[in-house]
Amino acid sequence: MEPKNVEKATGAIADKYRLSILLELAQKGTLTNSDVQEMTGLSQPCVSHHVKLLTESGLVESQKEGRNVFLSLNKQALSDLGDFLKTLG
Repeated sequence: MEPKNVEKATGAIADKYRLSILLELAQKGTLTNSDVQEMTGLSQPCVSHHVKLLTESGLVESQKEGRNVFLSLNKQALSDLGDFLKTLG
């Protein structure tokens, strides 16, 4: 994993709301923006901001279907990040 990608991914994880989104995705598999809004209590624009940062980091994939945006984990990116972190230890 390239250093700039590691920086984006770790920056995305560093926020408590984004971390909670990742943890919820790990449990449920998929979420919609509405699910995230309900789960976090954040406004729709704030949820969109956090989702954008997660997708830009590569850790989350999004699929738009009509009015809904479905979120899922990018397991390969998470695996790559884990492999990188293992090299530090």
